[in-house]
Amino acid sequence: MTRHIRLAAVFCALLLAALLVNATRIQVFEAGGYDENPANRRQTIARYGQPRGDILVGGRPVTGSKDTGEQLRYERTYLDGPLYAPVTGFASQVYGTSLLEHAEDGVLSGADPMLAPFPLLGELTRARNPGGDVVTTLHAGAQRAAYDGLGGRKGAVAAVEPSTGRILALVSTPSYNPEALSGNGPTVARSWIGLNEDPDKPMLNRAVRQTYPPGSTFKVVTAAAALDAGVVGDVDEPTVSPDPYTLPGTSTSLTNEATGCADVSLRAAFMWSCNTVFAKLGVRVGVGDLAATAQAFGFNDAGVRIPYSVAPSTFDTTVDRAQLALSAIGQYNTRATPLQMAMVAAAVASGGQVREPYLVERTVRSGGATLTTAGSRPVRQAMHPATALRLRELMTDVVREGTGTNAAIPGVTVGGKTGTAQHGIGNSGTPYAWFVSWAEGERDVVPKVAVAVVVEDAEADRGEISGGGDAAPIARAVMEAVLGG
Repeated sequence: MTRHIRLAAVFCALLLAALLVNATRIQVFEAGGYDENPANRRQTIARYGQPRGDILVGGRPVTGSKDTGEQLRYERTYLDGPLYAPVTGFASQVYGTSLLEHAEDGVLSGADPMLAPFPLLGELTRARNPGGDVVTTLHAGAQRAAYDGLGGRKGAVAAVEPSTGRILALVSTPSYNPEALSGNGPTVARSWIGLNEDPDKPMLNRAVRQTYPPGSTFKVVTAAAALDAGVVGDVDEPTVSPDPYTLPGTSTSLTNEATGCADVSLRAAFMWSCNTVFAKLGVRVGVGDLAATAQAFGFNDAGVRIPYSVAPSTFDTTVDRAQLALSAIGQYNTRATPLQMAMVAAAVASGGQVREPYLVERTVRSGGATLTTAGSRPVRQAMHPATALRLRELMTDVVREGTGTNAAIPGVTVGGKTGTAQHGIGNSGTPYAWFVSWAEGERDVVPKVAVAVVVEDAEADRGEISGGGDAAPIARAVMEAVLGG
């Protein structure tokens, strides 16, 4: 009898061991497969079973969570949704996440193990912690000024702090309300279809995901390359530039919208945006040096993240001399995002240094304790400091008495550059109006803000002045908002 009891006990022990081994196999080694199985809704239910953390602007949440009482309990809400959509993106129970909602999803949803008081224990228990908050670098006043300035026209605004790379404004219009995609009902599907079929592309983030020919605003880069390479030694000497200028190796003549551009100095050519002068300068600098300068400013960099990805701005390094002449005035294959052109203006304002742009100042736990911070940012030298000083003078001249007078702010030093980018077959499309600028207040030690504005459907003539007429007032409003605190 005792022998049978022992055998039964051993058998029970083996069964228990087998159960433990199988449970370990399922819960440890195969857990990932079960989690990723589309039929498993436990993770989805848990994900929406608690409020999502918030995205903050100026210390104020611009997002929230709504208790629906349904199985997927909490839906995302947005305060001033269209205003901040190019920053927040959407958090949808059906279509996932985008932009900051996607890049910081681990923190916002509570899935990041670092949110746990004891991270290692959190990894083992797989418990979901309360969502953390994401504190942005945005300046609420600048964001509003940019949005109101565009007034629903197709376009975008990017503003950065030159000394740090902090993004102060990021606006794209026309916009949309991300809350329309938050839930899982039939209206969400209709909203998704409507937004994706809208010819105005309201979900396109024009500030960082759309590239445009930068037009004459690229002349800042060309001037920097010419000064750094020694092609121009004195900005007030004649440049020996014909008007019109015949593109090398062709019979095509390049002309100017402005008058009196023949043989003018770099200062005058920059002030009145003479195409012929800068096209010839680009050819004299050469594709190697001009491309190197463009790349130092950030062109051809496919790895920019803020933390979500930014479309690379491009400068073609395989051009012939005629194509190089057009590239030097921001045409041909030269393309840039508004954020990239804000970085160009910021480099001039900060002594030639380019600082990597960033949108997240820090992330915090639900109790307010800091989780991560932006930390120090990489810095590279786009041009010699003396060249940056010369360009500051030239950009200041543009605003004081050139094509950018609409950006002038009393008592403030403002530098700028207008631009009109042709596009369409045979340049038949309405030109894009550009303006890039920076501003330094009377009591500021360094410039506090650099801005880039592009208006796709500018109501102006085809001259360079449209950048000053349509885009410069928007830049001025953004700069005033930042300088005003």
